[in-house]
Amino acid sequence: MDAISDQATLPNAEFLTAWQAIKIDTSVKTRLVAQALLSFQLRQHFAFDRMPVHGLIVLSGPPGTGKTTLARGLANQVAEALKPKKVKFIQIDPHALGSSSHGKSQKDVSKLFEHTIPEHATHGPTIVLLDEVEALAADRQRMSLETNPVDAHRATDAALAGIDLLARKLRNTLLIATTNFPKAVDRALLSRADIVEDIGLPNADARKDIINDAISILSEKWPKIAGLNTHVAEFVKASDGLDGRRLRKAMITAAASSIETAQDLNKLKAEHVMQALKQARAVEKMQEAFS
Repeated sequence: MDAISDQATLPNAEFLTAWQAIKIDTSVKTRLVAQALLSFQLRQHFAFDRMPVHGLIVLSGPPGTGKTTLARGLANQVAEALKPKKVKFIQIDPHALGSSSHGKSQKDVSKLFEHTIPEHATHGPTIVLLDEVEALAADRQRMSLETNPVDAHRATDAALAGIDLLARKLRNTLLIATTNFPKAVDRALLSRADIVEDIGLPNADARKDIINDAISILSEKWPKIAGLNTHVAEFVKASDGLDGRRLRKAMITAAASSIETAQDLNKLKAEHVMQALKQARAVEKMQEAFS
């Protein structure tokens, strides 16, 4: 089964848009780019045994905080810094590697690290996004004994061995892994990460940036929406506790308050947005109660 869900040559305008869309503290973005470039730099000059840099960055945090989008944008920023070289990007869906057939998961994971990634990396720097890495390297101590535990253990073993192989043999690769559930990721994988960055819920400044961005984009088509700028402080306060994805959706779906506003977003009012944010918070609280 082909586990590659996307691939591209970087730099790429679409990936730059992803980087710009994520509203988090600038220091976090700077730290991630610096770490990625340091990984490439050190691994070009030192053997792994002397400088144990794995070339693995882990982005951890709740769903909806933009980890995958941030990872794609990060890949593009690294590619910009590595110019004039072109950088290969591949995104892996670990769920495609799972199988109920005895031994197949392990074989598929081994193939990914021993053949698929190396084949792409033969032509130059390669950045690999391992999305929802808990599906690839589940915590062996937490695995259920009911569902083929031996095969699941071996698949995680294969992933760890594969990461070590890339660290030693393919020094022009960088792995960026995301996880919604860090407790479900095998601790041996997290210990291999050069950095584990927690991408939490957006703070007030980040929410303000997200709200302003949504208003700015919508006002390109419906100019009167720009009038909502005078209510941004209210929106920021009302959106406390929302992740970035849910906040953007609330700003957009506020226009579905009525058929009239849906047909002409110029009629969107602050009270429509406040109601949408209130409903989004109610959904968030309900999910927290059942989690």
